[in-house]
Amino acid sequence: MISTRGRYAIRVMIDLAEHEDGSYIPLKDIAARQEISKKYLEIIVKDMVSGGLLVGASGKGGGYKLLRKPEEYTVGEILELMEGTLSSVACLADENNVCPRKDVCETLPLWTEYDQMVHDFFYGKTLRDILRRTDETEQQVDSGS
Repeated sequence: MISTRGRYAIRVMIDLAEHEDGSYIPLKDIAARQEISKKYLEIIVKDMVSGGLLVGASGKGGGYKLLRKPEEYTVGEILELMEGTLSSVACLADENNVCPRKDVCETLPLWTEYDQMVHDFFYGKTLRDILRRTDETEQQVDSGS
């Protein structure tokens, strides 16, 4: 299950991409738009900065901004930074975790296939993809569709 931490991180990234104008965006503005506690977001963005997703600046004119273009971020990389592994079972979560039943486990192929689908789904979606869907939805609402 994806926690609020992972979901909020994606929302922060989308917000930064939507409001990107070359300058730093104050966390208080993101918190207000996303209706998320600024205190909680401080914890999240700290990890996102140390994980190389964002850059932050303090003081007047400070805030956060993306390090790369929205199309260069996958949802998978954001989630794995914030959540850790997306693996469904412990034996697949870490390559160093050697399960003694690996060679005889009848369910391992099931979990392997499932994990591959999850990986492909999240790593196949970029921030730009999400922004496009949001733009398309807004256009449909505006046109009365």
